[in-house]
Amino acid sequence: MEAIGTLAGGIAHDFNNILSAIIGFTELVSDDVPEHTLTKKNLEQVLTAANRAKELVKQILAFSRKDEEDRRLLHLGNIAGEILKLLRATFPATIEIRSHIESHLHPILANKTQIHQVIMNLCTNAAFAMNETGGVLEITLKEIDLDPNTINNKDLVPGRYLQLSVSDTGQGMVPEVRRRIFEPYFTTKKPGEGSGLGMAVVYGIVKSHGGEIILYSEPGQGSTFHVFFKVAQVERVPGEAISQTDQIPGGNESILFVDDEQNLVEIGKQMLKSLGYQVETTTGSLEALEIFSTAPSKFDLVISDQTMPDLTGIKLTKKLRKIRPDIPVLLCTGFSESINKENYREKGISAFLMKPISKKEIAFVIRSVLDRKTVNK
Repeated sequence: MEAIGTLAGGIAHDFNNILSAIIGFTELVSDDVPEHTLTKKNLEQVLTAANRAKELVKQILAFSRKDEEDRRLLHLGNIAGEILKLLRATFPATIEIRSHIESHLHPILANKTQIHQVIMNLCTNAAFAMNETGGVLEITLKEIDLDPNTINNKDLVPGRYLQLSVSDTGQGMVPEVRRRIFEPYFTTKKPGEGSGLGMAVVYGIVKSHGGEIILYSEPGQGSTFHVFFKVAQVERVPGEAISQTDQIPGGNESILFVDDEQNLVEIGKQMLKSLGYQVETTTGSLEALEIFSTAPSKFDLVISDQTMPDLTGIKLTKKLRKIRPDIPVLLCTGFSESINKENYREKGISAFLMKPISKKEIAFVIRSVLDRKTVNK
């Protein structure tokens, strides 16, 4: 996991910059193409493919990043949905993936990386069981109430649970395999195909979270793993709000845009100007500091990359704030170990976005930052 995380983090920054250029220039071209034309449809396909690549990078990073050992409120439906996207991109076409994930589920208190390991191990084992013949991998997630009359397992206490079920139509298991499936180093795979630790890790993680895992399998009839996690005692959280408008907001404020990639600077300039903003750009963080210090009252917002020569985005922000403490800064990055969506405010950043960024996404964030600044005046 640590090696995969290092590898993924190493390529993510550059790869996301490439995707930023693909998405950004495609959106700029698309804006000038009439609706309902073949060219428009083709450009939409480019954006769809680029966004699939964007999501794939996010899933790799989420799966491999070394998270803190502490546990937080997690929405298991979101995590399962993320993993399904990754699986669809990597599993062979002979394996059909079906999902039944209820909406508006309670969160659980868990470690995100470990929950990723549980679902990924269950799904990859299920896929291996269907490797030769193909079949159906089915993932179900729902909330259930377990009362004393319905509990057949001594380790489960009555209460509200999330039940995650992973089923396959593979070869199934004989009783001897079923009995030993969670033993460390027990495996039915050939040498080099598996270590025999996957299911033992799953069992340990589930148990450490106060949950339970139950297996049903018969030879020739496939297998089903039911995993139970106790829901956290918080109010039910609704699904993410969906914007009811496709109207992309703009403005006429002055923005300083900084990125060490020339093509991304060009995208930012064209994109922000198309939204009505006055834009000044640079590829150097020291030059950005000089431009700002010359006329600090000129700018309403600074948009900066994080990983740059001379000054990182965070260091640049600190120097800008020494000149003008109230200047809002929107930080963008392809990958960073030092800043994320949980800690960016501690670093003095007004808003934070992961690359690649769409025009609509950055337009709403810019407007939110600028409007918040106006209200606080």
